[in-house]
Amino acid sequence: MNRPKHGGNLAWAAAVAGCPASSIMDFSASINPLGPPSRAIAVVRQNLDRLTAYPDPNYTQLKETLARYHQISADYILPGNGSAELLTWAGWELSQQQVTYLITPAFGDYWRALTAFKANWSKCQLNLGYLEREQITTLADILPDQDLIPVNSGLLLNNPHNPTGKIWTRDEILPYLAKFALVVVDEAFMDFLPPGEEQSLIYAVKDFPNLVILRSLTKFYSLPGLRIGYAIANPDRIQQWQKFRDPWSVNTLAAIAAETVIGDKQFQQQTWNWLPPTRKELWQGLASLPGLQPLNSAANFLLVKTTKSSTQLQAELLKKYQILIRDCLSFPELGDRYFRIAVRSQQDNNYLLEALSNSC
Repeated sequence: MNRPKHGGNLAWAAAVAGCPASSIMDFSASINPLGPPSRAIAVVRQNLDRLTAYPDPNYTQLKETLARYHQISADYILPGNGSAELLTWAGWELSQQQVTYLITPAFGDYWRALTAFKANWSKCQLNLGYLEREQITTLADILPDQDLIPVNSGLLLNNPHNPTGKIWTRDEILPYLAKFALVVVDEAFMDFLPPGEEQSLIYAVKDFPNLVILRSLTKFYSLPGLRIGYAIANPDRIQQWQKFRDPWSVNTLAAIAAETVIGDKQFQQQTWNWLPPTRKELWQGLASLPGLQPLNSAANFLLVKTTKSSTQLQAELLKKYQILIRDCLSFPELGDRYFRIAVRSQQDNNYLLEALSNSC
């Protein structure tokens, strides 16, 4: 079985560990351990009889619910089969630019989307040394000088950044909206930042028709199996994507669950209360272990530098403890000296720390 390029491949992990997939403690996929919200489970069960009918092809109710939540017109919203489907269409548009700038290391699906349409891209390397030393690094330190950016160019930005957890501020992103012909911002992990700390640019879409925001509902609400995300962009672009893609890309139960969870303020607040102290405690535990250096993160995962081969460490944790961590071989700039882990429950985190203390 080939080594997976993404986290969460429990079938592969179980084959390596020699145990059932249900026995694997998965730190490789950055999914909220507090979910799915009970309201989502309940509404899915209550609507099983709707499986006999096709979904609304316009997803009217879902779009209106998301529009109210983000205080924007429903015409700006396009639900998708996870944000991955919408990233494909973003890749198609970026391929029409003279060049697309991509901050690396980058989420592997960006390469898929850009390569699928033979886009021309330019790598902009994030200085990991700055992050490891907790030094400030801005987009201006990474991207070309604004005066040197070609007129017909694109920018694909991840905020918070995966795999480092680095958060870019609105103020440092906004000037680039006037410089690039197309800016795609993947905000898959933005929900994990509470109001007052989040740096979403959704509010700017109305003023910048060249801006596309991608959002995921699978990570924050722990619904990866339902595959639900959405894009927020200029209505003309939304209509074009709608014409090109397959009909009924979002299944009925995913749409209903999304309508329910987006208004679950109790679950949202519970997550915002849980994450910062739990992440901090896990970071401190990792930092105390010899050979490990965790990076600060604004998201629900931590990138960890290791003096030991991460693939060797991954195999050892699987075989001895049935723990799956994310190796970073799919990020060429990281190789086998970094691994990424999700922030899970305190009990699970402590089990991981104990396993790492015996393996590092």
